[in-house]
Amino acid sequence: MDYRDAGVDLDGADAHVDRIAPRVTSTWHEGVIGGFGGFAAGVRIPEGFRSPVLMMCTDGVGTKLELAHRTGRWDGVGFDLVAMSVDDLVVVGARPLGFVDYMAVGSLDPERDEAIVASVAEACSVAGCPLLGGETAEHPGVMEPDAVDLAGAAVGVVEEDERLGPERTREGDVIIGLRSPNLRSNGFSLVRRVFESADLDAPFPEEDASIAEVLLRPSVIYTPTVLDAIATGGVHAAAHITGGGLMANLNRSVAPELEAVVDHWSWEWPNVFTQVQRLGGISVEEMRRTFNLGIGFCLIVDPEHANAVIAAVSAHDPLVIGTLRVRD
Repeated sequence: MDYRDAGVDLDGADAHVDRIAPRVTSTWHEGVIGGFGGFAAGVRIPEGFRSPVLMMCTDGVGTKLELAHRTGRWDGVGFDLVAMSVDDLVVVGARPLGFVDYMAVGSLDPERDEAIVASVAEACSVAGCPLLGGETAEHPGVMEPDAVDLAGAAVGVVEEDERLGPERTREGDVIIGLRSPNLRSNGFSLVRRVFESADLDAPFPEEDASIAEVLLRPSVIYTPTVLDAIATGGVHAAAHITGGGLMANLNRSVAPELEAVVDHWSWEWPNVFTQVQRLGGISVEEMRRTFNLGIGFCLIVDPEHANAVIAAVSAHDPLVIGTLRVRD
């Protein structure tokens, strides 16, 4: 008996590493320290920081992966993975420095596994964040042979005295919403229930695309334009609208004596949310608690800087959706 008889293909693992090497190193720049295939890699803190603080976060794709598995569509999941981490980092004003991923599989699948890593690398390039390395682990007998799970972690840097957060928010600050055209990577346990008996290749209602295509559209990565907005000097805090919806995530970024007042009818829901609500018979309240409903990121801004911030994030069709006031 050997390791392959137990379900682990070491030759396949070596071939996988060779296939993904150019994908990973394509995201590197002169600040990356180390070589591909080593035990760890690093990245220099950029010059010019007075008192740099390293910030870290980690996340995954969640049960959206199950829809990717059902349809064999893997080319967008990297954007979901990277966005969930780097867009958390930028909430505190941190510039991402590096990303690592972890992929667990029941059995290696060369075409699928390369597509996933390629997607992660492409997303890192969009985020301006090198993919420093990662791990692909085979788990025979623990995971089904065709099963996949993904997780990632990001590190970023911010000046200690420039970190964004609730303590910087003020009464009268305006809330600028950045549009999300799709579900991103949240609420998929409910979405899968709504579409559990559907033919995923069938047309999605009122869309020129299949159900699978609409549900698996990759997450927007907000980090580059949010960093431009922060550079205007007018951003006090931010919120990444993930699990829990708009209000729960906004409240994490607001001083305890303040509350966010949002005009929920100031923007139109993208069609995907309208159809999920209709097909699932879901209340408006539950939709708001579960999904982003078309606002994927929020900036809490000094009103005098609102125009400059809106200009910086114009790629995301921003609009003022609310303000902060003192709690009663």
